Amino acid sequence: MRDGQSGRFHLAIAGNIGVGKTTLTSRLAEQLNWTPYYERVINNPYLDDFYADMDRWSFNLQIYFLARRFIDQRVISESLTPCIQDRSIYEDAEIFAYILHKQGNLSDRDYENYCDLFKAMTDYLRKPDLIIYLQASTWTLISRIRKRGREYEKRITTAYLFELNDAYERWIKRLQEEKQPLIIIDANQLDFEKRPSDLQEIVRRIQAHLP
Repeated sequence: MRDGQSGRFHLAIAGNIGVGKTTLTSRLAEQLNWTPYYERVINNPYLDDFYADMDRWSFNLQIYFLARRFIDQRVISESLTPCIQDRSIYEDAEIFAYILHKQGNLSDRDYENYCDLFKAMTDYLRKPDLIIYLQASTWTLISRIRKRGREYEKRITTAYLFELNDAYERWIKRLQEEKQPLIIIDANQLDFEKRPSDLQEIVRRIQAHLP
C-alpha cells in the first residue's frame, strides 16, 4: 500500500506500558509504507528520576512528554502523507496525568495548569483518523516489561499498571460514545514472530477504515 492511497491518514497506536505499541508501529510502518513516529523514551532525562520518586518528578515528566509529543503531533497534522504514531498526545492527559493526580503525585494546582496547557495545545491539532487500542492484562504487561529489561522500568509496580489499565478502559469507553474510529485488539496473545497472520488481520482491519 502506497502513500497516495491513504493521503493524510493518521493512525495512533494506544495502550499501556509494555503492551507492544512500538513493535506494532514498526511492523505496520514496514507493511503499509507509512511514516512512523515513536514515543521519546530513549534519552528521556526524567524517566529514571520519575520511577525513583514519582511525587517529585511527575509534573516535570508530564510536561516533557507533552512538549515532545506536541512537536510530533504538529508535524503529523501538517503532513500530507500517512503516518503511524506510537502513543498519542491524548493519552498523556487522559491516562498518565489523570492517574498521577488521582494518586496524589500531581497536586491540584499542577494538574489544573497541565490540563489548561494540554487543552490550549490540542485545540490546534488534527485528531487521529483511527486509533488502535492494544488491550492486555496487568500480568501480561508485567511479563513483557520484565522481558525487555529496561533498568528504570524495574520500579514499575503492578498496582500502577492496574490503575493505568482502568484509566485506559475509561478513556476508550468515552471514545466509543463519541464515535471515534477505533479498533480494539486483545494483545494478550499477539505474536507477530510466530503468527504473521496476526499482523495481516490488523492490516485488514485498518484497510477497512481507509478513505
